[in-house]
Amino acid sequence: MEVQIKAIHFDITDKLEGFVNKKLDRLVRRFENISQIEVNLRLVKPETALNKEAGIKIAVPGSADLYASKTCDTFEEAIDLSIEALERQLEKIKGK
Repeated sequence: MEVQIKAIHFDITDKLEGFVNKKLDRLVRRFENISQIEVNLRLVKPETALNKEAGIKIAVPGSADLYASKTCDTFEEAIDLSIEALERQLEKIKGK
């Protein structure tokens, strides 16, 4: 499985990258058929609240790519909410 993490308009810290990888590892353990994950972390408007956006795209063989994007006060919260949305999408695919 391939994971790509892109930080747009800022430099990612090792702590944040570790957090992302830990969350994605849990997701991949639950859904083994994931082949590729692309994470885009972006600062939307540096001076305002709710300015951190996390977009996660997952490739699953035999299905269309899944995508979820959330904007929150922290990247960790945005990542958590995006992964929750993707888990619901993966459950629907798994049920088919």
